[in-house]
Amino acid sequence: MRFVLLGAPGCGKGTQSALLQKKYGIPGISTGDILRAAIAAGTPTGEKAKTYVTTGALVPDEVILELVEHRIDQGDATAGFILDGFPRSIPQAEGLEGFLGQRGWKLDRVLKIDVQKKAILERMTSRRVCPGCGAVFNVLTQPPQKSGICDACGTGLIQRDDDTEETVRKRLNVYESATAPLIDYYDAKGLLSIIHGDGQVDQVFNQIVEALARAISPSGTQSGGRTQNPGGR
Repeated sequence: MRFVLLGAPGCGKGTQSALLQKKYGIPGISTGDILRAAIAAGTPTGEKAKTYVTTGALVPDEVILELVEHRIDQGDATAGFILDGFPRSIPQAEGLEGFLGQRGWKLDRVLKIDVQKKAILERMTSRRVCPGCGAVFNVLTQPPQKSGICDACGTGLIQRDDDTEETVRKRLNVYESATAPLIDYYDAKGLLSIIHGDGQVDQVFNQIVEALARAISPSGTQSGGRTQNPGGR
């Protein structure tokens, strides 16, 4: 099984990817993770990417695609994988389709986790992190036992610069403008399912599992068409 999780920053892609990896026994592939790993390992592609990352420039599509292509050729991904937040543009989607086709593979589904902007703002601006041990808390949904203090190591918690309301709003606006064409692209191919992400983690997870089950018929062929899962807003 090969599928994509799309959604704005803070929509819960990472949480759902971890749960889905356990259920299906396939790896989650995040471009951020493989980019950092390639740079740390000093691979040729990692060295290419490093020149952009160190200057704050966007890593070109061709470099990202090269990293993803290399990652899916690793042994644990041959039976399937979950792409977390990739592709992010139509050129990346076309590149992905090209190298999957070269291997006789295809995407089974693209699942967009749809969360209201207000809820994302609340989630992300309520997040606090420990600069000492890296533990993450949320003052609304997962607060520390003692306000402002890390449960694990006792260090004072901080709010990251990219979790302020102004920054989160900018990130959401950039995401929406960049990915709107991508949503239409996959919708036109009959691959898109909309997942209502405002519920509890297990509710969102069940929606995804149901969407994947519906997308694949008993004969193993893909059923087309955009789907809206029940039980959402």
